[in-house]
Amino acid sequence: MASFSSLSILLLLLLILLHPPSPAAARSASRESLEIIIGGGTKNPDPNPKYPTPMPEYPPPTPKYPTPAPKYPPPTPKYPPPAPKYPPPTPKYPPPPEFENERLRKAYFVIQRLRKKITGGRMDVVKTWKGKDVCRYKGFRCDPLPVEKERAVSAVMFNGFKFQGPELCLEGFMDELDDIAVFHANSNFFLGPIPKKINRQRFFYEMDLSNNKLPGGFPNNVLGASLLTFLDLRFNNYCGPVPEQLFNLDIISAIYINNNQFSSALPSNLGRTPARFLTFANNQFTGQIPRSIGDAKKTMEEIVFFNNKLDGYLPCEIGNLENAVLFDAGKNRLTGPIPLSFACLAKAELLYLADNQLYGPVPEEICKLPKLGNFTLRNNFFTKVGPACKKLIKKKILDVSNNCIPGLPNQRCEKDCEEFACRPKYHGDDKSFTYIPCKNIYYLHSHVSKPSDNINYVSPKRTYAALAPDPQ
Repeated sequence: MASFSSLSILLLLLLILLHPPSPAAARSASRESLEIIIGGGTKNPDPNPKYPTPMPEYPPPTPKYPTPAPKYPPPTPKYPPPAPKYPPPTPKYPPPPEFENERLRKAYFVIQRLRKKITGGRMDVVKTWKGKDVCRYKGFRCDPLPVEKERAVSAVMFNGFKFQGPELCLEGFMDELDDIAVFHANSNFFLGPIPKKINRQRFFYEMDLSNNKLPGGFPNNVLGASLLTFLDLRFNNYCGPVPEQLFNLDIISAIYINNNQFSSALPSNLGRTPARFLTFANNQFTGQIPRSIGDAKKTMEEIVFFNNKLDGYLPCEIGNLENAVLFDAGKNRLTGPIPLSFACLAKAELLYLADNQLYGPVPEEICKLPKLGNFTLRNNFFTKVGPACKKLIKKKILDVSNNCIPGLPNQRCEKDCEEFACRPKYHGDDKSFTYIPCKNIYYLHSHVSKPSDNINYVSPKRTYAALAPDPQ
């Protein structure tokens, strides 16, 4: 009890020192303190003391240790992903270009445009037109260019593919292959004209558009191809005249325009052509065979006028064709005798003059031609044959059936022969029928190599092969 009183006194003294009271208050406080000390406090203490609640002596202590971190960090993967053993190798060479050169790149897009237009025909061929190597496409061929030495599409070979489509035009295809030399598209269904731009194609020399049913007049655009050596337009629907410029092409070797609807007279400069093979068969040509034909004496080998409407006489200049092996003017309206100049055709194997209105004796010297294997004169009005011709009849080389030759079988009736004999005939220049251009016909026949015993053998002829529409 004594210790509690001592502690109370010390606290009171401390408060007095910190807040000294006024004298009156000090006396009151001393008295109250004394009463507290003596009597243990007042009976009813003031619930609201006049002094504020003392501030804490010290700020709250700073924690001795920071909040502990988690005892263990998240576990590290046992094995990290392995690093690549070796870095990817650097290529030794850059990747090859998509196309071998710009020419083949252009050709690729031209061919792909064509592919989309083909709706029928040999679709198995079209299926090969995949990938960027156009030189592997079926129907195309590539070759190195002569100067640049880089490869280009040099040939289109579509013979017999029967490609068709409502927009299958030559324009946009044929003229966009800048380096082609050969375009063969026999037996297809291409449409539209031959493009004008083919005259810019510097290597172009062969064109076969036969059996495509192409319409219109003669396609004059082909005349701009100055290097053209082979032209095949047979079995189309071309009509009208044939331009004389066709026979001015300097190096052409073959002209096949048979089985169209060409009409009018043959150009007078026909003999100007250097072509070896010509066929005008199965058209509507009129007028006479041009006399200029004799100018082709060194070049012409086969010529076919079969099944037209040619009239007049056979020109004697035909006898100048010293290299001719085939001459066919059958099924026309030709008249007059056969000129003796035909006896100069020393290399002739086949002479076909059937189905005309020729007359007179069959020249004996023609029957002596050393290589003659087929001499057909049926359905004319010949009246006489000599011993050499009778030998050919016996060997079945000469056919004079349905003529007016007395004593031979299978001739016209007498009435038909008399009626024909009574018709007026204009002989023109009679000297032309007896003109012989070769210097010594007897020497010629005796020095030309003799045929074998099988004299009636005739080698296959290119112009006759052209009378069929399909590829040979």
